[in-house]
Amino acid sequence: MHQVSCNLERTCAMQSPRKTSVEKVRRQRARLRQQGLRPVRIWGADTRTPGFAEEARRQSLAIATSTHADNDQAFIVAISEFDEE
Repeated sequence: MHQVSCNLERTCAMQSPRKTSVEKVRRQRARLRQQGLRPVRIWGADTRTPGFAEEARRQSLAIATSTHADNDQAFIVAISEFDEE
């Protein structure tokens, strides 16, 4: 169904009905699913909260000074992808 709108100069234009944002989101999600994707929600730490930097530093130091630090780092390197050009 199309709508016709006219301005004061009597110029008329055919307009398609506007899609609602819900319809746009639904279609976008359908396209993504057709591509084999699915929505995933991930929650992460809020870096703006008081104490975040202090806790991150504490955990980083604990990892760096661990007796397992070398093995931990070797594992990270082994599973990481690097652009080897």
